[in-house]
Amino acid sequence: MDIVVCVKQVPDTAEIKLDPTTNTLIRHGLPSIVNPFDKNALEAALILKEKLGGKVTVLSMGPPQAKNALKECLTMGADEAVLVSDPAFAGADTFATSYTLAAAIKKIATVDLIVCGKQSIDGDTAQVGPEIAEHLGLPQITYVAKIDVNGNTVTVEREHEDSYEIIEAKTPLLLTVVRSINEPRMPSIKNIMKASRQEIPTWTLNDLGIDPERTGLKGSPTQVRKIFTPPLRTGGQIIRQSSSQTAVTMLIQKLKEAKIFSGGLL
Repeated sequence: MDIVVCVKQVPDTAEIKLDPTTNTLIRHGLPSIVNPFDKNALEAALILKEKLGGKVTVLSMGPPQAKNALKECLTMGADEAVLVSDPAFAGADTFATSYTLAAAIKKIATVDLIVCGKQSIDGDTAQVGPEIAEHLGLPQITYVAKIDVNGNTVTVEREHEDSYEIIEAKTPLLLTVVRSINEPRMPSIKNIMKASRQEIPTWTLNDLGIDPERTGLKGSPTQVRKIFTPPLRTGGQIIRQSSSQTAVTMLIQKLKEAKIFSGGLL
């Protein structure tokens, strides 16, 4: 079974910086990690490969530094990795991102299964996976917590708040997985040594042969009108008194001073 896993490098910091002109994240210089949900997707693909044979290719769209995330995926056991990177792709929303990734998957050609994490921890939209399926004209199942494959039939358990839904579909198809599906493995020494020598190709706009008007900011129908960092909250005040009545009296007085409470019955 030939599987493509879509992964994203995301910021690993609370110090998120925003570009006030483009209303996008400034990713340069931020410490980054592989999106945690995408690690679950990779683990699911590796388990299937161990059972059924085949190949696992990890695919990511991002700046050149995203190769670090792909290298980590190779150390976990992925067979190949491809980075899709071009200045024309910068500032893409989920629609433009999925269009570009779908074109890269077409270039890979032989694909039985596409596996994505259910969402990224920086955008939290859960849109890219389903949109890739739409661009490729493939069936899709989201929020997958268990996968079984028999020939070209894939049976999954789809997670709901208080239950599971069992669904069958034929390959090729796309799945997005939840965190509860597995526990991602640690890299092995053998794979670390192999990944250190492995070249990761970079595919650009010209390599994919796609319409530049449908990529990056130009191809993004989502328009962010305003984006800002919420102000830091100041620390609260703890009222410590030996008498609860005294503490309540002090609390009421402070609420009045802050114009939160004007008096009367509580």
